[in-house]
Amino acid sequence: MDADVKNIKKWIVLYPIYINTKKTLAEGRRINASKACENPTCAEIYDCCTHLKLPSAIESEKAYPRDFMQRGRVRVLLKREDGSLYNPAISSRKQLMLHVAELVPRHPGRTKKQEPPSTSATGGSKSGKGGKKKR
Repeated sequence: MDADVKNIKKWIVLYPIYINTKKTLAEGRRINASKACENPTCAEIYDCCTHLKLPSAIESEKAYPRDFMQRGRVRVLLKREDGSLYNPAISSRKQLMLHVAELVPRHPGRTKKQEPPSTSATGGSKSGKGGKKKR
C-alpha cells in the first residue's frame, strides 16, 4: 500500500452486501441484480481491488449497520492527493462496484467452490412422503 495510511478514514467503503445478488435494494444492494455477484467476501473484493491497481485495506472487525451479522468491509482509495486517478477506468464508487462485481465470479478461490454442489442432479427416485393432504 503506497498510499497514506493515516487518511484511511477518507477512503471509500465497500461492503460485500453492496454487490450481493441475494440481497434486495432495501437490504443494501447498490447495483443492478443482473450485474451483481452471488455472496462475495471481503477477501475476494480486496483481491479484485488490488488486481485493479487500487490501494485497499480490509477491515474485518467492522459490520454492516443494517445487518450486523455480516462482518467485514474493504476501504479503497480512488484518487491520489493531487486528484489524479489510480485507475483511469474507475472514477466513481458506482464504477468500482460494477468492476468488482464483474471480477469476483472469476476469482481463483471462487471457481473451486462452485464445482461440488452438482451431486445427484440426475434425478432418481423420490424419497419421503408425498401426495395429497387428508382433510
